[in-house]
Amino acid sequence: MLALVSGYRAVRLENLSFFLSWAGVYALAGASLFALWYTFGTRVVARAAAATPEGGTVTFTERGPAGANVGRLASVFGWCASIFLVLSLALRSVVTGRPPYSDMWEYLLAFAAGVSLFANIFTLRTRQATLRAFAMPVALAMGLCAQMIFSPTITPLIPALQNNRLLALHVAAMLISYSVLGVAFGAAVMYLVQGDGRRFARLPDGQTLDELSYRAVLVGFPVLALGIALGAYWGDYAWGRYWGWDPKETTALITWLVFAFYLHARALRGWRGSRVAWIIVLGFVCIVFNIFAVNFWIAGLHSYAGPTQ
Repeated sequence: MLALVSGYRAVRLENLSFFLSWAGVYALAGASLFALWYTFGTRVVARAAAATPEGGTVTFTERGPAGANVGRLASVFGWCASIFLVLSLALRSVVTGRPPYSDMWEYLLAFAAGVSLFANIFTLRTRQATLRAFAMPVALAMGLCAQMIFSPTITPLIPALQNNRLLALHVAAMLISYSVLGVAFGAAVMYLVQGDGRRFARLPDGQTLDELSYRAVLVGFPVLALGIALGAYWGDYAWGRYWGWDPKETTALITWLVFAFYLHARALRGWRGSRVAWIIVLGFVCIVFNIFAVNFWIAGLHSYAGPTQ
């Protein structure tokens, strides 16, 4: 696949892509801040009491939950973050002529875009606005890692990454699954914070959060299985074998087994509550380990993180 633009226009689009990537990260910061404020913050509310004998009024102040406008700001910033990051990656793809997730800078930005996008979608579908308070910080962390650690410099792909069709299908499936499972992680942490009771008035009850994380896993788990299968097919093309117990392959399989155990425990054993929430947390820890540790500290065929700052 060839780049669609070249020369001066390519440089301008590359610079615009970089600007939008930072705009997306700043929007993620705003979404995280306002979502946390809406979920846990308070505001001072002034109330007028009955009139005094002298003809005046006595005003009392009390603290109440943050207003609805704070939640609307979290929504605006959340959707802006998703739009900015998707546009940034789209422009990057136009410039490079390949899928925009072929090095760690692109991959982490795509991960941030995916988590923010699915957090917005799940919030819209479930009407649980507080989900952003736990999902958007995950996206923000990925975006900051991309910008602060890795270089946005466009470099040539290694031969194993030059089959664009297989690369696009395999990596896209893994990114989508990780993004949805990131939302499941956010819901699981919400459950652990809320508990079985109602520690925080703005958070949903434990049963609602348990169901929300379950729905997210139901979406992400089969896409993860598809991504692993496509990766095996790509491995046969790139290295002449479907499975070689490479560290990244093995960690992806372990991640799949963790979420398979979650579904088994919930559906067949009837597990609920904190036990299954901790399984989701463990699964997401495996995802983070696969993204960072395998690329930097464990040598393998998948160790192609790209240039750092």
